[in-house]
Amino acid sequence: MHMADALLSPAVGGTLWAASAGTIAYCSSKVRKDIDDSKIPLMGVLGAFIFAAQMINFSIPVTGSSGHLGGGLILTILLGPYAAFLTIASVLVVQALFFADGGLLALGCNIFNLGFFPAFIASPFIYKKIIGNRPTATKISVASVLAAIAGLQMGALSVVLETVSSGISSLPFSTFVAMMLPIHLAIGIVEGLVTASVVSFVYKARPEIMNSALEARPIGNHPVRNIAAVFLAVTVVTGGFVSRFASNNPDGLEWSITKVTGLEELKAPEQGLHVALNALQERIAFLPGYSFRKPDQKTKIEASKPETAPTDQIKQTEQKADDQKNPVATGIAGLVGGTISLGLALLIGYILKRKHRTE
Repeated sequence: MHMADALLSPAVGGTLWAASAGTIAYCSSKVRKDIDDSKIPLMGVLGAFIFAAQMINFSIPVTGSSGHLGGGLILTILLGPYAAFLTIASVLVVQALFFADGGLLALGCNIFNLGFFPAFIASPFIYKKIIGNRPTATKISVASVLAAIAGLQMGALSVVLETVSSGISSLPFSTFVAMMLPIHLAIGIVEGLVTASVVSFVYKARPEIMNSALEARPIGNHPVRNIAAVFLAVTVVTGGFVSRFASNNPDGLEWSITKVTGLEELKAPEQGLHVALNALQERIAFLPGYSFRKPDQKTKIEASKPETAPTDQIKQTEQKADDQKNPVATGIAGLVGGTISLGLALLIGYILKRKHRTE
């Protein structure tokens, strides 16, 4: 559900940038007051884990679409809402800057859509209400699925509202929302099941981690090395190996746009802020699309195809070239991205901790 700049006007993109920046500032002030030595490494390894998990697109049967985890709910349950929002924001920044996953103008929207709703609405008003003060395996499963579905539905609706409010695409509200909500319902069910599995494992192994997030208090003198090592190992396997087998089907947002417009990709306005931000992203992203930089595919195709080739054949040839992925590059991207996400989340935690000590 990473939005591209082509969907947004500068006004809408800038507004959500401001909203996300304000939320980051607020969360930073809250985390600075209660952060401890145990939560900082958790922020790092969970940030890396979510980066790797988001690389795994799973196919949605029958639809021809795919989905991936948002991860905001997992982070919120294990870190609390404030540290979770900072962590998901750091992951999305890494994805946008270094892998061109999501636009720079859309970065504020993506942080808000994937971070705010699970952290500040789905978790407190659905997840916590269901599990109460005595979590059980059944309560965790039911709460995780319902909260994940609600968070993704709100995020998907927000994408539609932001797109329609921008007014630069031909996506009508009623048709777009009719595509977005059902497909993200299916994705939300999968995310809920995965969230329940991860949270249940942590609760059985180290219940104080989840209790700390639920009660908004420090973890205390409880080392988290073993749990951190497990998440780190899963991150390496997921990002470095499993990511090679992710579905090539368009994700829920891309699928919805195609169903509404008949186009596989919308073009951003070729002027102003869109052009400047696109050029900046192209310079910074050293593994665009989680692959190595390569010569323009279209140029190669144009040089090799016959002038009389039918339009449909040309499109199929271009699409085939675009779909080719280097599994080695994908694995390297997963490891590199996970490492950067780990480092950035750790850096945020240590900076906030240092500020707290100097106050």
